[in-house]
Amino acid sequence: MKETGNPEQWQDKDLSRELLLSDIEKGNLYVIEDNDDILGAFAFIPEADPTYNYIDGSWLDELPYCAVHRVASSGKRGGIFKIIMDYAFTRTDCVKIDTHDDNLIMQHQLKKYGFTHCGTIYLSDGRPRLAYQLRKKIIK
Repeated sequence: MKETGNPEQWQDKDLSRELLLSDIEKGNLYVIEDNDDILGAFAFIPEADPTYNYIDGSWLDELPYCAVHRVASSGKRGGIFKIIMDYAFTRTDCVKIDTHDDNLIMQHQLKKYGFTHCGTIYLSDGRPRLAYQLRKKIIK
């Protein structure tokens, strides 16, 4: 991230070993592999995120959603974000996600996939994050 102009996101305290172990224990951490080569990872949280309770802006709706966090790519292959979101939308019809203001790559991917920028949320320590939501329409 530092190499792509985003030096502030995911400082050491943001991705602690304890947080990742908690994701694993809850069954929320996923990896994308190709022949034992890890191409990406993400946390899929199948419940409401307390940091999304307040938004400076407004969500598209207040219906149930799942959150996606800690999206990471090895950079070895493109399309990782699409793989993550395609998987997420097999589990839910609505995803909320946030990113750092400097993370232009993630912002581009979110817009490309169809997410709407809804405003700004604040982490528990007060740091701001750009908040996005996408609700897929169910066709019956």
